[in-house]
Amino acid sequence: MSGFRVIIPARYGSTRLPGKPLLDLGGKTVLQRVHEQALKSDAEEVIIATDDERIFKCAESFGARVVMTSPNHESGTDRLQEVVSLAGLAGESIVVNVQGDEPLIPPSVINQVANNLAGANASIATLCEPICDEETAFDPNAVKVVFDKNGLALYFSRAPMPWNRDTFSAQGGALPDKMSMYRHIGIYAYRVSFLHDFVTWGACPLEQTECLEQLRAMWHGHRIHVEQALEMPPTGIDTPADLEKVRKLIASGQFD
Repeated sequence: MSGFRVIIPARYGSTRLPGKPLLDLGGKTVLQRVHEQALKSDAEEVIIATDDERIFKCAESFGARVVMTSPNHESGTDRLQEVVSLAGLAGESIVVNVQGDEPLIPPSVINQVANNLAGANASIATLCEPICDEETAFDPNAVKVVFDKNGLALYFSRAPMPWNRDTFSAQGGALPDKMSMYRHIGIYAYRVSFLHDFVTWGACPLEQTECLEQLRAMWHGHRIHVEQALEMPPTGIDTPADLEKVRKLIASGQFD
């Protein structure tokens, strides 16, 4: 489809990896590689949003459209809303938030969330993957999602869910063969009208408990469409170890 835009929020500050968007990956910055992957999607426009002059200049150097935003945003979603406001986008327009630390993101998943939102009665679309091992199931850093027969999210949690009463314990347990559990993949498509609503709300109790921003949308009655990713995104970059892993993947030549 056409008619959607990609916005890449990029911040300089990172607790575990300061200056992450500007780090080198095989002769290009992390940010440039994210931008290049987004350009391979069907998006009619790709915009980088930042509050840092160093990132702004870097984005300009490789020809990207870049927007300087306020340094006071509490989340990437707030930054997206400023960008769509500055661009004057209509309420029904669709934007896809591609994180600035996903240099290997497949263009197919960008198209997938945009297509899904265009065809869904929802404000947001996102993706998931099956969980096949106990370690992921009980890892609080792996966010789980359950959804109904129409692909609409029922809940997101850091806890294992659905909880299998007969086989799970507080210490963990084997995953039953016929049990379906899904890990949330953090790529989102939004309707612009939702973004305008979002910035008027404070954090809700569920969001504060789980530290999951998407629960704010559900708290206010907005629907989130969820589908299994058609292609699994390779690892993003959160730590120095992740950086080295991605460098090795790029050096192998399979992502150029």
